[in-house]
Amino acid sequence: MGFRYTVRDIAIGLAINGLVRNLDDGRVEVLAEAEEADLNVFLERIKENFSHYIKDVEIEWLSEIEGLKDFDIVF
Repeated sequence: MGFRYTVRDIAIGLAINGLVRNLDDGRVEVLAEAEEADLNVFLERIKENFSHYIKDVEIEWLSEIEGLKDFDIVF
């Protein structure tokens, strides 16, 4: 299974709202909203599944993002 679909499945399993999408420059962006502990588990599970493919991770903690429901893949 691909990165975006796996990220979505992990998020759904943890009841995390958000989205995952490819950016024009080839990077992938994940916006996720949940309790900090759940977000940390989410990040660890992504790293466990894709440690050989992830070159760099940039994390920016923001306040609540309005309108995120479920977890979507944006094309």
